[in-house]
Amino acid sequence: MKDPAEMKKRCTRVAAILKTLAHPQRLFILCTLIRGEAAVGELQRECGASQSLISQHLTRMRREGIVQARRSGNFVRYRVADPKLSELIMNMERIFNE
Repeated sequence: MKDPAEMKKRCTRVAAILKTLAHPQRLFILCTLIRGEAAVGELQRECGASQSLISQHLTRMRREGIVQARRSGNFVRYRVADPKLSELIMNMERIFNE
């Protein structure tokens, strides 16, 4: 049996991730990012939201460790930070697209 204190810590972390995923725009951004890295402008075109709104969502997700950023020339490119999260999103797409 797992250590209850460790399980509680994991549940807290997973709940925070699920809370972030519960916002439709953030979920859409993550669904876009599982296909590969993207800059804010690319996400803006894909998501149909303002650059400001996309940046706000990315800032929150970056702070929470859900996405990572890397500078590429004049742009910052974002990607999903954890392959397990990418797998979760792909599975949710598969389940809910049936």
